[in-house]
Amino acid sequence: MATYDDISIGDSATFSKTITETDVYLFAGITGDLNPAHVDAVAAGQGMFKQRIAHGILSGSLISTVLAMRLPGPGTIYVSQTFNFRAPVYFGDTLTARVEAIEKLEQRRWVKFRTTVANQDGKTVVEGEAVVIPPSA
Repeated sequence: MATYDDISIGDSATFSKTITETDVYLFAGITGDLNPAHVDAVAAGQGMFKQRIAHGILSGSLISTVLAMRLPGPGTIYVSQTFNFRAPVYFGDTLTARVEAIEKLEQRRWVKFRTTVANQDGKTVVEGEAVVIPPSA
């Protein structure tokens, strides 16, 4: 766990996970997003990616894992997050979410992070920024 005072600009952390068919189906069930691009192999095969893809926000949600469990860590409160989806994520892709402290917002003692998710080939699939309230001591 890192408090506001513990965090320096440039500090970073990562989390990696391989996205499985089960992950996508569980996410679809939890959210109700049953878009055929995610859950119907036949329909997805006729779409722009020619196969099923993971939900973009499933990939983006790995950023939450880094912020909540690594940096700043347990007790962190999410304030905001932007997402730019840059490439599809296929079943079996191994994603690495990364956060990097880019600004300390002194007035409120919040921290802004650059957020990225890349696949096993190093291709960025999600990018954006997050603002969090780090845990207090």
